[in-house]
Amino acid sequence: MEEVKGGCVRVRMLVMGPIGNNVYLLDDGADGTIAVDPTQEAEGIIAAAGGKISAIFITHSHWDHLGAASELRRKTNAPVYASRIDSRVIEEGQWDGHRRIEGCEVDRKLEDGDVFEVGKTRWKALLTPGHTKGGLCFYCDRGTRAGAPVLVSGDTLFCASIGRTDFEGGSMADMRRSLGRLGRLPDATLVLPGHMQTTTIQAERGRTIQALQ
Repeated sequence: MEEVKGGCVRVRMLVMGPIGNNVYLLDDGADGTIAVDPTQEAEGIIAAAGGKISAIFITHSHWDHLGAASELRRKTNAPVYASRIDSRVIEEGQWDGHRRIEGCEVDRKLEDGDVFEVGKTRWKALLTPGHTKGGLCFYCDRGTRAGAPVLVSGDTLFCASIGRTDFEGGSMADMRRSLGRLGRLPDATLVLPGHMQTTTIQAERGRTIQALQ
């Protein structure tokens, strides 16, 4: 487990699953932990959190980002947050090519711009279609300590790359618009992508976002 420094919330990162998913554990400032995109091993995620799971964030509806979500919800009673658009697929379940991924109930079906609190942290839902129709980024500018805003970007924005747009529901035109929106966030914003290393908005504006505008 790696600690990611510099953000306004404490961030720990696990790399899990067959395609190297980043599962983030975010301190909510009230003795709880937000689990982001639980790909597998619910018990391992709970153990790594070292305490209460207070919320589960799902950035989009692809199987590798939610394989353990239903089990984690059952074991912790933590509410699941995801976009309303992608919730149908998340709740129905899906096939990953080898096994059936159990559907997971979404407790908070978010719309673009929704603002909500988990513990002592405040989050804003940013709808960023392109990788899926209902891809969602979670943005926090009021955390539990001094530091940069935090953006959970899922598979929208990576370090020096973007999510694929050739899957069902993907759209390069939508992706360009979503990236333009993210490019207006503060330079220092810490970006927590679904795969690969973390980055910042400043770094990606200069090499990834502008290149696609």
